[in-house]
Amino acid sequence: MTMEQNIVRRSLANEVAARLQQKIISGEYKVGDQLPVESALMQQFGVGRSSIREAIKLLVNSGLLRVQQGVGTFVEDNSGVGEPLAQRLKRSDVKEINEVRQLLEMKIAEKAALNRTAKDVKKMQRYFDAREKAAAQQDVAGCVDADINFHNAIAEASGNDVLADLYKSFSTRMKNDFLNRFPDTAPFIETMQLHSKLLKSITDKDPKGAWHFAARINGHISA
Repeated sequence: MTMEQNIVRRSLANEVAARLQQKIISGEYKVGDQLPVESALMQQFGVGRSSIREAIKLLVNSGLLRVQQGVGTFVEDNSGVGEPLAQRLKRSDVKEINEVRQLLEMKIAEKAALNRTAKDVKKMQRYFDAREKAAAQQDVAGCVDADINFHNAIAEASGNDVLADLYKSFSTRMKNDFLNRFPDTAPFIETMQLHSKLLKSITDKDPKGAWHFAARINGHISA
């Protein structure tokens, strides 16, 4: 096997896991195949033993590999379903991510209107105020941060931890997309009233209104 280019990015274990995963999904390593021994993997990827072991652990936890003590490490699955979501999002098309995000935001808004607490409302209001202030000051980065925090707060208010965690997993990719798309805060100012009405619907425990305004916000942003 030819030498791989040494990996020098910050998270060596994650990068090794991603490379191994790609080899599995592409069929270079098939289900039932045994991976090379640690020393061979260390040479192949140019990293230390601890990085290899951590990468293997990541792929075992995701269901792609299994370790048979005293024998070796074997490919358990090659469907790609076990790919960590954060890694999957990194290679996803922005349009696909936005479509999923929009669907999540509408359901999250509806659930938040049903389950929000007074504490949730205060948190959402705080981030809404920060969004409004940053938009008025043409602080794009601050506005993006506040906008994402506002929607994350809505996700937390939904009362569904899985739904909230799923939505938060999109945050980093969303932030980069927004910073690249918007040179100023005009789009955020244009949707300020819609965000205000969304917050009011959630505060008033109006799930239909929350769904409606979340849909309108997304329709405006994607236009």
